[in-house]
Amino acid sequence: MKIIKHCSQTFPTTATGFIVGMDVKSTLEITNSFPFPTIEPPATDGHHDSNALSNHAAAAPRHKANTAYQNEMIRKLREVNVDANNVGWYTSANLGNFVNMNMIENQYHYQKELNERTVAIVHDVSRSSQGSLSLRAFRLSPAFMLAYKENKFTTESLQKSSLRYQDILLELPLEIHNSHLLTSFLHTLPAAPKSPAGIPPSLSEIPAHPSPLNPNFSHLSLSIDPFLSATADALLDSIETHHTELANHQYYQRSLAREQAKITAWQQKRKAENASRALTKQSPLPEDEWQRLFKLPQEPGRLEFLVNGRQVEQYARQVDGFVAGVTGKMFAVRGNLLPEKME
Repeated sequence: MKIIKHCSQTFPTTATGFIVGMDVKSTLEITNSFPFPTIEPPATDGHHDSNALSNHAAAAPRHKANTAYQNEMIRKLREVNVDANNVGWYTSANLGNFVNMNMIENQYHYQKELNERTVAIVHDVSRSSQGSLSLRAFRLSPAFMLAYKENKFTTESLQKSSLRYQDILLELPLEIHNSHLLTSFLHTLPAAPKSPAGIPPSLSEIPAHPSPLNPNFSHLSLSIDPFLSATADALLDSIETHHTELANHQYYQRSLAREQAKITAWQQKRKAENASRALTKQSPLPEDEWQRLFKLPQEPGRLEFLVNGRQVEQYARQVDGFVAGVTGKMFAVRGNLLPEKME
C-alpha cells in the first residue's frame, strides 16, 4: 500500500524508493518500503523541466545521498528489531514504459553492490487506475549482468554470448498478502448485514437495482480504450527509435566497408611496390603502415538497441491484452451487419 500510495501521489513523475525484508528459504519476503528523499535538479532559465525532473527521480537509487539515507534507515530499523535487509527497490511506470537505461543501471547497481537476489518492483499507475492492480517483480539475468560488467555489446560479442533482448530481465512471480496484524484487525471488524437482492419489478427499474446478473449494454460498447491509443502511440515511438538505431548501425557498416576497401587497395599497391623494389634489390617498405594511415570507425554500442527491443515487446504485449476484449465485439458486430459473408 505504501508503494502504491507513493507512486500515485507523484504521478506522472517517476517515484522511486527502497524495500526491506528477508530471504526465507529461497523466497524473498518484502515487509516494508521507504521512498527516497526528493532531490530537486538544478533549474535552467528559472524553471524546472518536467522530463529532467522525472529522469532525476528515476536515477535516485544511485545517488550517494540516497545510499547514505538507506544505510541510516536500515541501522535505525535494526535498533527496533524489525526486518532490516535491503532486498531491492521500487519504481513507478506509466503504461509499461519502465524498460530504460535508468532501470537497467539501478538494478545493476543493486545486484552488484548489495546482493544478486535483489529485485525491482514496478508499479504501473495507469494500468492500476483501470481497476486491476499492476505490481511486477524483475531481476537482471546472469548473462546480461556478465555482459554489462564487461561493457561489451558489439555484434561479435552478442553473437558469441547469444544474448537477446528477451534475456535482459527475468520476471519473478509475485504474491501479495496482508500482514498477520492487519489480518487479525480485519477479522475484528463487524460484517455489514446482507440485504436480500430484490427482483426489479420492471425494465425501467433495473438501473435502480444494480446486480451483476442484470442485463446491461455497457459491455457491448465499441469505443476504443484510451489506454490502447496511448500504448499504440508509445509503441510507434519505440519502433521509430528502433529504426533510428538500425539506421545508425547500417551507416557504420557502410563506413566500415569503405575503409576496408581503401585498406585493401592500399595493401595491394604496397605489395606491388615491394615486388618492384625486390627486382631492383631495394629494401621492402613496411606493409603495416595502413594502421597509421587509416582509422576504422568504431561500432556503436548495441545496448540501447537491446533495451529498446525489450520495451517494444512490453508495449506489444500490452496492446495484445487491450485488443483481446475489443476484437470479439468487432467480430460480433461484423457478423450481425454482414451475415451473408460469414460462413
